[in-house]
Amino acid sequence: MDAQGRGRADDIDPADQWVLNPNTGEYELRLAPSAPQSAVPGPRRTGTRATGARAGGGPGGGAQPVGARTRSATAAAAPDTREIPQTVPGPRRRRGAPAEPPPGRRRTKQKKSKGKKVLVWTGGSLAFLLVGVSAAGYLYYQHLNDNITAVSDDGASTGGFSKDRAINILVIGTDKRSGAGNTGYGDAGSVGHADTTILLHVSKDRTNATAMSIPRDMIVDIPDCPTAQEDGSTKNIPGTAHTRFNESLGQEGRTPSCTARTVTELTGIKPDHFMVADFNAVKTLSTAVGGVKVCLEKDINDSKSHLNLTAGEHTIMGDDALAFVRTRYSVGLGSDLSRIELQQQFLSSLMRQVKSDDTLTNAQKLLALAEAGTKALTVDSKIANIKKLASLAQEIGKVNTKNLTFTTVPVVDNPDDKATVLMSETKAEKLFRTVRGDVSLTEVKKKEAKEAKEKEAAKLKGTRAEASEVRVNIYNGGAESGSASETLTWLQNEEGVTKSSQLGNAEKDLAKTTLAYDPDQADQARALADIMGLPASALKPGEGGSETNSQGLPAMVLTLGEDFKGAGVPLSGSAAATDLDVQKNTADKQVCAS
Repeated sequence: MDAQGRGRADDIDPADQWVLNPNTGEYELRLAPSAPQSAVPGPRRTGTRATGARAGGGPGGGAQPVGARTRSATAAAAPDTREIPQTVPGPRRRRGAPAEPPPGRRRTKQKKSKGKKVLVWTGGSLAFLLVGVSAAGYLYYQHLNDNITAVSDDGASTGGFSKDRAINILVIGTDKRSGAGNTGYGDAGSVGHADTTILLHVSKDRTNATAMSIPRDMIVDIPDCPTAQEDGSTKNIPGTAHTRFNESLGQEGRTPSCTARTVTELTGIKPDHFMVADFNAVKTLSTAVGGVKVCLEKDINDSKSHLNLTAGEHTIMGDDALAFVRTRYSVGLGSDLSRIELQQQFLSSLMRQVKSDDTLTNAQKLLALAEAGTKALTVDSKIANIKKLASLAQEIGKVNTKNLTFTTVPVVDNPDDKATVLMSETKAEKLFRTVRGDVSLTEVKKKEAKEAKEKEAAKLKGTRAEASEVRVNIYNGGAESGSASETLTWLQNEEGVTKSSQLGNAEKDLAKTTLAYDPDQADQARALADIMGLPASALKPGEGGSETNSQGLPAMVLTLGEDFKGAGVPLSGSAAATDLDVQKNTADKQVCAS
């Protein structure tokens, strides 16, 4: 039988029979004796008996170590003068196993350090958890996606926000009595209206945001609304002139996309997306964050909204939160405008709570918010998945609450109907222009912004030419058709700018109106800026070129952009938000309702 066979017969791993000879540095075959085989001569020692010859064996001892030579008559008769080590090396250790201790020394079991044990256990557990969480996370992601209700935007939105430009989100609160426990508020069969509408504008640089409330009872013109139907067809819902804004949703089969079109018609701002919240959104969101803090200057017991709170601060959620945002008869003048103030206070507090450490570090609250938000909101189809909603929330979340300003479209009483209001044209247009121009209603303390404003303001400092000496060529670069001709007539007949010409359409459209001029025409540029109400940002020194007017004299170039709203309508409102005559408050301040 060969060595390999003998190894198997003794149930010994053949690999363990090859051991390292420390004198030669090579592995040698060492076989343990077995009863049926003849002795196999091993290496012999010379002189004195090896100190380790009896290690575990010899007279009165146990079995000899594996590989030790069996002393026999044959061995004694054949002396060997070769030197061998005092002990025969043991079996070769397996790859990766700890090294054998030196002969004669007690073998001590190595202990893993406590730190290593923890690392090993944690590493294994973490790997397991990551796999588990990934699977669970995917399932939860699908679950949240399934929660979302989406409706077609019908082309009423831009089709998607972008991280490199300003964002406009239309948030619509409907008074439809859907959801558990909401029929008790009356009008249970209503299809709902645009009861609460806020246009949220987030600046391009994410330093500030403006939340502009649109009164539900404000008289507006609702445009025609192409609307997708359940069978896939499109129905054109005719517009309605001189009606309440809240009828832009629900009535005549109008969807949120019609409200978005109405807002665009009203403000000149096309929303990137829209979201609709029902009664349950207020209940569940306020509960998810553990309640919203509000403040009252007086006791309120409103039988219609079911709000019953004493004066002072309260933390409200659920039905109490809904009652708070619906209350109007017990605060202010008892109008919808007074209720808007309550809603803005509530939303300010809700945002502060959402961004607080109490919420951001509380996994349970975050999951509850995800559940509440996805179940209670209806969004346009272009943003109907968790990934896009999360990305949008991340962009909005960059704004500090102290730079989130709430305001309301300026209105005046309607002399023909005391239950409704009319938009204050001049004030409202200045506000809309400010938002379109991406100008903050809150002073954002940024050094570079201040320096940029000072640089722009410097363009308007200096002498002014007489109107009769101002030479300018007018082009239409995106304004309404006929704007250039209208402006020419106005400048010549009403402002005395007789040396002006109208030269048709510009080579390309511009978002904003510009006035290009040579350095020696700066006094003319300042004069025209005063006359037309142009902001400093519209002035483009050094870009005048070599144009001449109808008299053959050098002339400036005025290009009317998309922001131009008509001859005599100033554009300077978009440069100085502090001059706006509108009510506003920032989201970081607690305001007590009176």
